[in-house]
Amino acid sequence: MAETHTPIPKPIVDKIVAESGITQVGRASIREIKKMINDIEEASGTKFIRMEMGIPGLPACKIGIDAQIEALKNGCAALYPDIEGTPALKKEMSCYVKNFLDLDVSPDGCIPTVGSMMGGMAGFMTFVRTRKERDTTLFIDPGFPVQKQQHRVLGLKFETFDVYNFRGDKLREKLVSYLEKGNIHSIIYSNPNNPSWICFTEKELKVIGELATQYDVCVFEDLAYFGMDFRRDISQPGKPPFQPTVGKYTDNYALLISSSKAFSYAGERIGMLVLSDHLYNREFPDLIPYFGTPKLGRAIIYGTVYAISSGTSHSAQYALAAILKACNEGTYNYLDEVKIYAEKARIMKRMFIENGFKIVYDKDEDLPLADGFYFTVSYPGLSGEELLREFLYYGVSAISLAITGSERTEGLRACVSLIKMEQLPVLEERLRCFRENH
Repeated sequence: MAETHTPIPKPIVDKIVAESGITQVGRASIREIKKMINDIEEASGTKFIRMEMGIPGLPACKIGIDAQIEALKNGCAALYPDIEGTPALKKEMSCYVKNFLDLDVSPDGCIPTVGSMMGGMAGFMTFVRTRKERDTTLFIDPGFPVQKQQHRVLGLKFETFDVYNFRGDKLREKLVSYLEKGNIHSIIYSNPNNPSWICFTEKELKVIGELATQYDVCVFEDLAYFGMDFRRDISQPGKPPFQPTVGKYTDNYALLISSSKAFSYAGERIGMLVLSDHLYNREFPDLIPYFGTPKLGRAIIYGTVYAISSGTSHSAQYALAAILKACNEGTYNYLDEVKIYAEKARIMKRMFIENGFKIVYDKDEDLPLADGFYFTVSYPGLSGEELLREFLYYGVSAISLAITGSERTEGLRACVSLIKMEQLPVLEERLRCFRENH
């Protein structure tokens, strides 16, 4: 590309990238990208349109803040919380799952964790010990890169495939090709999906659930963006429609529910691991050498969660209990607050498309993709890594789909959360400049 004007001078960007030690920008982790963008902003004095970090861009839920402050004033900071969670929180978690997913789960299997990331890690560490011959997790990708990093750090095996070409009826055959090997203990996916924002249809969830039962594997359903498929309104407790879930089609499920995005409570690191009653009470003799018990629920709580963190923040449990109680009673509609993400995604996608970009993951089977927390873009003639590098000159940040397990290596993931409405004209101008130069 000939030398052209860009919002950030190329020498500044090239110097920062060289000093970062990152040889392949497109393979850099989210946190590495964040650090590099911070350095470029400082050196250039130009603020980026920041789409690399999937973190909430709204104030934390006031109901939670007030309850947490009250709990701290009452002295909870001096006391260890019960590892299995405070009774009030466990009760509200169970009610929440019933009210918004229409699933019946006992409070016993509702376990507060240090963010749902810890819930996933605790689950992986435990399920890999359930049966000696089952040593591998299957990722339905694209997915959250850190969950694979957890596997690598722990030395756990995993397999993966990109679901892009296996939607609908094609999903069954693809899953069977992995499950029939007999080495898979769990399947994991996110729904709505990080990074693509695809949402599985009821047909697809039924396929996953039926195969989970047939091949006796657990399904980890990552609901980090609970209810944020804004094509349906699940905000009324106890009334359909409900958040779609594989739990309707199998008893072999574990839910990872985050408070970070839906309630903007990311900073307190409080999430939920919810085990079906079937799994919580199930016994696996192979657990005994590691946990001293064959019972899965007891092994996760008093074995893995205890070893990792001895539970989670005491005051944050009171915060989450208050938020869930308000949701369960219908006095707090959190979806009203987060709908701004869909509005920003709709506007931003239009800007990208009008300037020559394409949406990479664009449909759920035959339905147009929802507008929400993320979307994916590509530009003709550029790989994802090349596009990510070029964006640095234009003050726009994202992450490459290559680190998410996606085979669509021409694409990037864009997160809308941190972009303010008043920044959208700046984004549009930078995209126009990008198009003129390409």
